[in-house]
Amino acid sequence: MALVNIDGDDLVVVIEGLDKLWAFKSSLTIPLANVRGATADPGIAADPKGIRAPGAHLPGVITAGTFHLDGEKVFWDVKDPSKAVVIELADERYTRLVLQVENPRETVTLVEKALR
Repeated sequence: MALVNIDGDDLVVVIEGLDKLWAFKSSLTIPLANVRGATADPGIAADPKGIRAPGAHLPGVITAGTFHLDGEKVFWDVKDPSKAVVIELADERYTRLVLQVENPRETVTLVEKALR
C-alpha cells in the first residue's frame, strides 16, 4: 500500500511494508506542476501491464514496480484493485502512478485540491 501526501509544492508517495521490496522503491516525489490529476479506478487492474522491469506481478496477488507499455513507464503498487488510484503525470519518468491507498476518494480529493 502507498501513502500519498502533499508536501509544499510536491506530491510525495511513500511505499509501505514489503511493497518496497516488490516495487524496488520506497518513495517517489513529484512536483505538483507535473501532476495532471487523479482518479479512483478499480478496473485498471484488468488492463495490460506491459514488460516488468524491475518489479513483481502475480495476477490476483500483487502488481508492483515499473512496467513498460507502448513506450510509457507506469509505476504500480496494487494488491487490492478496489483501492486503486491512478495519478496522471507529465514531464516525469513515469506517465502515471497506479497505487493502492487506504481511501481512494480521500486521496483523489487531496490531489485535486492541491492542483487548484
